[in-house]
Order: sequence, then C-alpha cells, then structure tokens
Amino acid sequence: QVQVVESGGGWVQTGGSLRLSCAASGIMVSRVTMAWFRQAPGKQREVITAISSGGYINYVDSVKGRFTISRDNDKNTVYLQMNSLKPEDTGVYYCNADGRSSGYSNYWGQGTQVTVSS
Repeated sequence: QVQVVESGGGWVQTGGSLRLSCAASGIMVSRVTMAWFRQAPGKQREVITAISSGGYINYVDSVKGRFTISRDNDKNTVYLQMNSLKPEDTGVYYCNADGRSSGYSNYWGQGTQVTVSS
C-alpha cells in the first residue's frame, strides 16, 4: 500500500520560512516524480515544483528563488523549503507521487495548511 504523508505546515508571518516534509511508504521517491501542489482559497490546485527520478527540478515562476525542493533517498522523503513567504503563498500544500511511468498509480497526500499573515 502506497502512502504519502505531508507535515510541517503552519502559520508564519510575511518573510518567514517553513519546511514541509513528504514521507512516502510503499514507493521509492527516487524512482518516481515527486511534486508539491498548492491550492489557494477559491482557486484550483496547481503544481509549484517537482523533482523527477533523474533529479531534474522545475519551479513555477511565482516561487523561483524562494522555494527549494529536495529529496532524501535514505529517508524516502521529499522536502519543500519555503523562504521569504508571502500572503499569496497561503493555501493547502499537497505532496504528489506520480508513479504511472513505473507501473504504479498517482498518489496524493492529505495536504498540510500553510498560512502566511501580512
């Protein structure tokens, strides 16, 4: 059974930092594309960053230079370091493990709330 579980959300003031974690079980984060999505209030869920099995990383423009995705293969965990947070970063952050190219399915975590106050 594959599970991805996010943690690390919370409340922070503008300019602050948070680090989100996504712990996976039943699937190896090093062998699939891992991504972080964000769903702001009243908006659709959007991908903000992803890391492929080969280590290729991309970011949406709005978080470039502020957010960093990383992967710890030994802990089978993916992280999202978020710096210089802005109120528009507020939302529920979801971890996604896309294993469809490896014979798995597409897996979502339950989400973790991030609130940035002005």
